[in-house]
Amino acid sequence: SAMEETDREAVATAVQRVAGMLQRPDQLDKVEQYRRREARKKASVEARLKAAIQSQLDGVRTGLSQLHNALNDVKDIQQSLIDVNKDWRQSINTIENLKDVKDAVVQHSQLAAAVENLKNIFSVPEIVRETHDLIERGELLQAHRKLMDLECSRDNLMYEQYRMDSKNTHDMNLIHTYFGDMQKLSEELAKQLWMVVQRSLVTVRRDPTLLVSVVRIIEREEKIDRRMLDRKKQTGFIPPGRPKKWKEKMFNILERTVSTRIEGTQADTRESDKMWLVRHLEIIRKYVLDDLLVAKTLLDQCFPPQYDIFNRLLNMYHQALATRMQELAAEDLEANEIVSLLTWVLNTYNSAEMMGNSELSPEVDVNSLDPLISQSVVDQLLSKYMSTLTSNIIGWLRKALETDKKDWIKETEPEADQDGYYQTTLPAIVFQMFEQNLQVAAQINEDLKTKVLLLCLQQMNSFLTRYKDEAQVYKEDHLKNRQYPQCYVQYMIAVINNCQTFKESIISLKRKYLKIDMEDTLSISHTNMDATLDIIAKEGCSSLLDEVFMDLEPHLNELMTKKWLMGSNAVGTICVTVEDYFNDFAKIKKPYKKTMTLEAHRRVVVEYIRAIMLKRISFKNAEERKEGAERMIKEAEQFRFLFKKLAAGSGEDTEGLCDIIEAIAEVIKLTDPSLLYLEVSTLVSKYPDIRDDHIAALLTVRGDASRDMKQTIIETLDQGPTQPNPNYVPIFKEITVPTLTVPKLLK
Repeated sequence: SAMEETDREAVATAVQRVAGMLQRPDQLDKVEQYRRREARKKASVEARLKAAIQSQLDGVRTGLSQLHNALNDVKDIQQSLIDVNKDWRQSINTIENLKDVKDAVVQHSQLAAAVENLKNIFSVPEIVRETHDLIERGELLQAHRKLMDLECSRDNLMYEQYRMDSKNTHDMNLIHTYFGDMQKLSEELAKQLWMVVQRSLVTVRRDPTLLVSVVRIIEREEKIDRRMLDRKKQTGFIPPGRPKKWKEKMFNILERTVSTRIEGTQADTRESDKMWLVRHLEIIRKYVLDDLLVAKTLLDQCFPPQYDIFNRLLNMYHQALATRMQELAAEDLEANEIVSLLTWVLNTYNSAEMMGNSELSPEVDVNSLDPLISQSVVDQLLSKYMSTLTSNIIGWLRKALETDKKDWIKETEPEADQDGYYQTTLPAIVFQMFEQNLQVAAQINEDLKTKVLLLCLQQMNSFLTRYKDEAQVYKEDHLKNRQYPQCYVQYMIAVINNCQTFKESIISLKRKYLKIDMEDTLSISHTNMDATLDIIAKEGCSSLLDEVFMDLEPHLNELMTKKWLMGSNAVGTICVTVEDYFNDFAKIKKPYKKTMTLEAHRRVVVEYIRAIMLKRISFKNAEERKEGAERMIKEAEQFRFLFKKLAAGSGEDTEGLCDIIEAIAEVIKLTDPSLLYLEVSTLVSKYPDIRDDHIAALLTVRGDASRDMKQTIIETLDQGPTQPNPNYVPIFKEITVPTLTVPKLLK
């Protein structure tokens, strides 16, 4: 059994303990001591066990006695309930008979309320009059105090009536009608309050106490509203006209006032004033900033903190502005108006001139303000701006060119710049227009500025092509009648100079408005424009030289004729004419003028050599040859002197051109025909582009070489070596020699 099991365990444990105590021989002496200690322990455990069992027995005893008492109590209650039930059944009839008493009590409380309110009830008309006068005099706090008393009387009467008989609408209406004027008073007072609220930003400067009174009245009404709503929850009764919600109304009035304030700033329309929008936006900026500063410094103190009046107003202004800006964005705006609007919306609004004003911080944080118009609307406006601007620029450029063309046919010389170079106003007008549009675009943002710059340069590109065509037409018209226009040369010079101005302006425009990383996108169009400008200038220069050579033609025709040999002054006239033209050409800017001088020099020499090759003269004898050759050398010297003078300061060495004339003169001058081959071969080695027909023509002019001799010289020359000057630019290849038979000419 369990008991025996426990005994066995106890014995085993005891054996273990004793074995543990007696491990060494000397411990046997202490056996008695161990026995006593174990006996003490055993006694203590037994005592604790006894105590525990005792207390448990006591607990059980107490529990049983309490259960016994409870049973008795339940029996008593059961008996009492039976008695109550019996009594109640007997007294139902008695309660029925007490209804009269109850009615009397209700009537009594009603009469008590009536008596209480009697003095108020009788004086209602009087109080209404007084309150009306107070409102008229602007004593709003006292007026409101009286109004509250009246409302309180009415509401108490109505409440009593409601408690007594909530279905009796007739009596309710009676009270309502009797206090009817009071409702009008409330409306009158409200009207006064709203007028003060509407003008709060003005009132707060002149009479802050008035504004504080209004806020106090609104606060009192809010309190009454809350009380009435609480009572409604408990009783279901709420007086007519409640809740008044005057605080909510006040904020609505403020909101309307703000909207009206912003809408009302548009004084002009586009018809009456080109700058209507700029003006409108500037007035808005000023008003809004002033209003918010007043709201922050003065208005804030007149309202309880929980009204958060400054932030509420800030929101209202922001909303009203957003609405107004969206309306403006939806109008059919012109390009400059789009810029004004976007500059204001994207930059001015958040700048120190407005919301970023230091006096408004930290309450206003520009970074947390929502945008006034959405990005998509901004994008629409920008693309509309770009397309309007594109057509405007095309129109302006066309007009500028038309105006410039009108100048070309004037009978007065063009203006000169500070260095004396002829010019027209065209480049200045074009680039001033570009500058203005770029400065405008820069007000909005970098991206737009770059777009506008690209647009300007793109339009400039096509404009230059038109400019080139117009210059060509100008030249052709002049060739039909060289007397007209009178100042053709001077205006053609102005056109050439404009090319240089355009080049410089394009560079400075890019330097000023273009970010470095954009350079590549433009380099192609820039190269195109430079090329077009060079063509215009080059064609201009060559048309001016054509003018010179048309005037020189009769004199060039005199060269190498009998008349010339007899001593005509053709070359003198040629030099004077060229110099005369070059007085005008001095008004051409450096790079082009240098080219002109070189080209004129070259063309004079070419024409001179062409005159020789025309075989207009064939010398009869050595005497004539000597005379002709010396005249040629002298004239080469005249040309050399002239062009040295014209090229003064440009450091160009063009001596070599006149040397050709002298080298040809040497061939003609030669007196010993046996040396002719040597002389000719020297000429050919210097100027390897001399053709056989040139040599034949030259020998014909000499007049003493037989056909066989010509043949021999030409055939032998073909084998000779050449050693031209490395700087030599071939000149003979553009000179044709006339032949007698037409078929040969056509070969």
